Amino acid sequence: MPPRPYYRSVSSYSFGPGPISSALKILIAANVVLFFMQRLVPATTLELGLRPVMVVEHFKIWQLVTYMFLHVGLLHILFNMLALWMFGAELERIWGTRYFLKFYFVTGGGAAILTVIFSYVFSLELQGAVIIGASGAIYGLLLAYAVYYPNRQIYMYFLFPVPVKYFVMIVGAISLLSATGGPGSGVAHATHLGGLAVGYLYLKGRRLRLGAELQYRLNRWRIDRMRRRFDVHKGGKERGPWIH
Repeated sequence: MPPRPYYRSVSSYSFGPGPISSALKILIAANVVLFFMQRLVPATTLELGLRPVMVVEHFKIWQLVTYMFLHVGLLHILFNMLALWMFGAELERIWGTRYFLKFYFVTGGGAAILTVIFSYVFSLELQGAVIIGASGAIYGLLLAYAVYYPNRQIYMYFLFPVPVKYFVMIVGAISLLSATGGPGSGVAHATHLGGLAVGYLYLKGRRLRLGAELQYRLNRWRIDRMRRRFDVHKGGKERGPWIH
C-alpha cells in the first residue's frame, strides 16, 4: 500500500509540482519519440493504436498498452505530458517510482480493456476506431491526486479555480454524458471513464487489503490482551500449543 502524504493541504496554490523525475523523463521521452515516429511512419498509428476489433479478433494485445504513447497532434501530446508532470511528479514522490509506474500502466491498460468491452456492448462504431493518447492513464492519476489532495485548487480551462475533487467530478460527468450520447467528437470518452474507474478500484482494493491487515492486527492485540487477563501462556511443544 502506498504511504499517505505527510500532510493534506486545505488549500494551496503553486505552479508546477517540482523537478521531473527519471521515470517521468522516460515516459515523456517515449511519448515524444513515438509522436515523431507517427509522422515519419504513418502505419505506426494503425499498428500501435488501440482498435478494439483488432484486439478481440486478431489478438493484437499489445495495443492495450502501446496506444498510450501515441497522440493526434502537438496540442494533444503537449497537454497530456503537462498533466503527467503536474499530477504524476507529486504522486511519484509519495508512492515511489515502482508503485507509480505500476499504477500508471494498470490504469492505462485497464482503461483500454474497458474501452474494448464498451465498444462491443454499447458502441459498434467504436470497434473499428483507432484510439490513441495517454488520457486513460492521466485520468487515473487525476483521480488519485484528488484522493490525496481533494481541496487543492486547480485552474479549469486556466481560468476558474476549482478544488480537485470537484474538477474530477466535472470531467467524469462530461465523459459519461459524451460516452452515452452517441457519435461524437472523436474523443474516446469511454477511455477517460475507464481511467477514472480503474484508478478508483485499484486504490480502493489496496485500501481494502490495508483494512484487512489492520483488522488482523486488532484481533491479535485483543487475543494477547485476553491471554494476559486470564494468565494464559504458551506451553512447550510436548504439552500442546497452549495451557491454562
